[in-house]
Amino acid sequence: MAELTSSSRTSAGFTDPGTRSRVLVVNAGSSSLKLRVIGGTGAADDDVTAAADLPAVGDGVGGGADDESIKAAIESFGPVDAVGHRIVHGGTLYAAPVLITDTVRQRLESLTDLAPLHQPKSLAALDAVSAVLPDTPAVACFDTAFHATIPAAAATFALPAEWRARWELRRYGFHGLSHSYVSRRAAELVGAPAGLRVVTCHLGAGASLAAVLDGRSVDTTMGFTPLDGLVMATRSGSVDPGLVLWLEEHAGMPPRELASTLESRSGLMGLAGTGDMREVLSRAAAGDERAMLGRDVYVHRLRASIAAMAAALGGLDVLVFTGGVGENSPEIRSRAAAGLAFLGTAVDEDRNILDKSARAKVSPGTGEDWEISAPGAAVRTFVITAREDKQIAAEVRSLVPAHLQGAHRHLIQGGIASGVAEGARIRWAGPER
Repeated sequence: MAELTSSSRTSAGFTDPGTRSRVLVVNAGSSSLKLRVIGGTGAADDDVTAAADLPAVGDGVGGGADDESIKAAIESFGPVDAVGHRIVHGGTLYAAPVLITDTVRQRLESLTDLAPLHQPKSLAALDAVSAVLPDTPAVACFDTAFHATIPAAAATFALPAEWRARWELRRYGFHGLSHSYVSRRAAELVGAPAGLRVVTCHLGAGASLAAVLDGRSVDTTMGFTPLDGLVMATRSGSVDPGLVLWLEEHAGMPPRELASTLESRSGLMGLAGTGDMREVLSRAAAGDERAMLGRDVYVHRLRASIAAMAAALGGLDVLVFTGGVGENSPEIRSRAAAGLAFLGTAVDEDRNILDKSARAKVSPGTGEDWEISAPGAAVRTFVITAREDKQIAAEVRSLVPAHLQGAHRHLIQGGIASGVAEGARIRWAGPER
């Protein structure tokens, strides 16, 4: 069966992205399943017109939302024209959204080893929703895809060539749907000048940065897995691999325990005893030494990594904060910017601490997003609300035109997408495999 990706839609004759379609966005996380309907008659294309938050769907490990609760939620939304699924890992197979077929589903499952904590949840949600909407076109949208443009110098690990070829070892990067959306939104807010250099900071329980040049990712902090890079809520971020080898050899720590500790008992949790940044900052303000250390290590790594991303861009025009911590912690934004004055970054503290009701007055027409730059600062700094749902809906509409969404998947299975060869692979902007 042929595959249809966004890069192939023009050759297949799909040029009209459609506008008023209702897209069901499925975002399966480790602890929740978020369902959002975007757009529809009488609504803007990015309006959320229906929503449900459920426990994470079961993936065979145990627990999670059951099929009946998912079915009830979807049926309560009314008809939808297409479905967009957030899929954490596309490997080197998919560098663009793709229409989901049986073949695609099998290939996504084959990538589970690359994201064992995330991919099963995504696929379990895909199966559950497809059981309710079997004839509705469904599109896989990838967290790794935005970073497919990273050049070889940034994507390649200094490992033996035979290793890199055999196991496809490279920097994949993650949070791409968020980085793509907020970098594009930032460009809109500053007038989208040519050559715009943006560093996007997605700071949540998971955290990563991206260096974005003219809308294309050229570097990012996460690597082969989402464990790399910044200090996170419970994840360590970058750690000397020699330290891990030492623990295995000299402390006799088995790989499974190492993996569990680095994923679930490290980061802010390991430093401060909690992964909740609000608690860390509150305790640090009260003089708690563990919390102060956690805060300071987090900010040190964040500042250094922002500077590294700016170096990859050859300078910095716009700095963006997004995600749960990025959007809601004025202190982290202030501390990060304070160490980046040499790049031209400065934050207006009055703007930085504004509550939601006051933001529209200082940044009219920007909705939930607002600028916190100090007057005269060379770098413009924004807080932009994470809207992965909007990004996914846009990718779905770019791939499945409105006049086909209503016709559903049997039209595509009947040969409309036959212009794309079976098994075609995406060529990455990286080393030859």
